[in-house]
Amino acid sequence: MCSILLVFSACWIVFSHPTGAFPLDSGLNRTRRDVSCTGGLQYRHGDLCCLYCRAGTYVKSPCTRFGEAGQCEECDSGTYIEHDSDLTKCFPCTQCRSDQELVKQCTHAEDGKCQCKPGRFCHPDEACEVCKRCIRCKKDEEVVRNCTSTTNTECKKIQSKPGAPSDSIVVTVVCVATAVAVCVVFIIALGLYKWRRKRSDSQPDLPDSMKTELYNFPFEVQRDSEARRQSSNTLSLSRQLEEEFPQLVPVKGEESLRACFEYFEDLNVDYYRRFFRSLGISDNVIKGCDHQQYEDRIHELLNKWVEKEGRDASLNSLLRALLDLSQKRTAETIRDQALQAGHYER
Repeated sequence: MCSILLVFSACWIVFSHPTGAFPLDSGLNRTRRDVSCTGGLQYRHGDLCCLYCRAGTYVKSPCTRFGEAGQCEECDSGTYIEHDSDLTKCFPCTQCRSDQELVKQCTHAEDGKCQCKPGRFCHPDEACEVCKRCIRCKKDEEVVRNCTSTTNTECKKIQSKPGAPSDSIVVTVVCVATAVAVCVVFIIALGLYKWRRKRSDSQPDLPDSMKTELYNFPFEVQRDSEARRQSSNTLSLSRQLEEEFPQLVPVKGEESLRACFEYFEDLNVDYYRRFFRSLGISDNVIKGCDHQQYEDRIHELLNKWVEKEGRDASLNSLLRALLDLSQKRTAETIRDQALQAGHYER
């Protein structure tokens, strides 16, 4: 009887599952297909969960056993990956632009960091496509906060001291005094002229040459006085410029000079041809650079000037050329930037 029951059970199993797939095996296969990998630690590769490669490395080949790491390779020089990942390629390191400087080197596990060069800034909440030049406070303003790589210079009006005469009053007094002085000189010259003429007319026997001298005497005195005044003003202006623009000393020779070329990019476009002509650059050479961007033109022509001048090339010569063109404000800006950046010393 037992034998009959065993045979019957076997037949029922075969006919109920003709493919040979038993419920236990089916459950095991479904478990492997539906397995979930641990987020932040593993990634899925086929039916396997592989461990992430650590920061600074990439997946060269995935794992072959469940829960293990595949073959991880260190990023090449100039590339990085900042976090553990399943990436198969590293990112290229950020390259600083010409108006930026590198403040943090790029490593395999961290990107480099750039910031605007001294004298320029870029707000961190804006797309920093180009670093803007820092403003300089006007003569009637004072600096509230110096320019940084992320903030512009802040200025405010200088408040007049109580009881002190305003600039307009001082200018008015000076103008009135000057006008009075001119009138006095004119009256004296006119009086001398009339006196000399009357005296000459009362002496008809004098030669014509002496009469001419008597007529011209007051005007010659006035011309001499004017010439002396102009000469005195020129000397005074020259001394003032020498005080404001003393000879600057480069910290690293020609390297310091070339580092200041970018400061000349703000040169007024209406003066740039006259500026380079004054430096001895021919019109043909200047015209040959017209196809370039304005900033590139400036650098190209300054490089040609350095090649022409050799050891005699200096920032002082460039500043003097700007002063001769009445571009004092530009010269002051370039001088201050060169000193602030540490390329030159007084």
